[in-house]
Amino acid sequence: MDSINKTRKSVIVPLLIVGSMNAVLGFALGVNAFFIPFVQQAFNVTTSMSYLIMVATFSAYLVFGGATGPILKKVGYKRGMVLALLLMAVGFLMIVPSAKMVSFPLFLAALFVNGLGQALLTGSYSTYVSIIGNPASAAARISVMGIFAKVFYAIASLILAFFIDLSNVRITDTITPFYIIAVILFMMGIVYYFSPLPEIKAIGEDMEDTEDAFDDNHLSVYAHSKTSIWQFPHLILGVVAIFFTVGAEYLALGTINDFAQNLGLPNPQNYVWLVSFSMILGYTCGVLFIPKYLSQTRALVVSTLLGIAVTLLILLLRGPVSIYLVPVLGLANALLWPSVWPLAIQDLGKFTKTGSSLLVTGIIGAGIIPLIFGFLAEKQGYQFAYIVGFVCYFYILYFALWGSKIRTKQIPGAS
Repeated sequence: MDSINKTRKSVIVPLLIVGSMNAVLGFALGVNAFFIPFVQQAFNVTTSMSYLIMVATFSAYLVFGGATGPILKKVGYKRGMVLALLLMAVGFLMIVPSAKMVSFPLFLAALFVNGLGQALLTGSYSTYVSIIGNPASAAARISVMGIFAKVFYAIASLILAFFIDLSNVRITDTITPFYIIAVILFMMGIVYYFSPLPEIKAIGEDMEDTEDAFDDNHLSVYAHSKTSIWQFPHLILGVVAIFFTVGAEYLALGTINDFAQNLGLPNPQNYVWLVSFSMILGYTCGVLFIPKYLSQTRALVVSTLLGIAVTLLILLLRGPVSIYLVPVLGLANALLWPSVWPLAIQDLGKFTKTGSSLLVTGIIGAGIIPLIFGFLAEKQGYQFAYIVGFVCYFYILYFALWGSKIRTKQIPGAS
């Protein structure tokens, strides 16, 4: 018992440090949700065009995702996270000239650069938190990270609302806040570089760690016997699951403010708080119940079934009441990422960092799914557009019940 308590205490400081970095990631993503209705007026673009904000940010995950593995191998998780903060600072700083020039392409380029930093930070923190403790409780630790992120996701709209009035949009109002944000991120990067964040590795991650790789855990032997990252079917299916996971998550987070503005509701920038609070409630359940009362797989199944049910209600219940069902999707989405990521990278051994970089590429779903939503909202109405959630939840349900378990069937003696 003493050793367990000591282990728990040893991860508290690293989790707090990584959690504060994840708060920055949440803030950066919250900026996107605020910007969707903003750019429609600031740059005079259509609803579907405004969702290019998501594409610009998350296409960086696809472009840069493959590079995160080599970067993490070279500099480690800690320096990788610091580098990510600096990249995000550069991206935010680029918003200033885009505002001065009133250039939508340059604005999207700024979000793309910011997305490069987000991609590196996401790959770093998700794997770091997954392997720093007991694999069975990885979803609980990632849920803690989610609480940090979603609080600051909502705070982003609150802070930007002090500088930018969505009812009277002026592009130049973005200059002051993003100067300040960029400077803060540069300073944070320097502080975290000297922080007491230990460097860690997954079991069997080093080729020379043969004793660790060939312990009594036959799953580590499974990873050690592979010669290519493409020989892990549960990982490949996990990339697709991540695509739909982040797609479902930002289907709720990234669209509710725009939906509220379309309905003519007052203070549309505040509706994202409802989704964030719902997700925080879901993360809290993950911390309390996983793995003591609920396995990661079962949590994933329950979450997807709730998502399917709520999406159906959104489609059936007509009128403004439907917007209050969108936050319930946040509750359903909360434990998707914390469950999918550790299930996908489990037992990768020496391929852990490479596997993480592959999973990062799946985050392009956060750009594609909301973009599809935007086109449907423009053609068929906002409420109908949430139908894209069905595809997301049904695939994740498949991954939870079957896809994540495929690897165990290839190991003699595995149950």
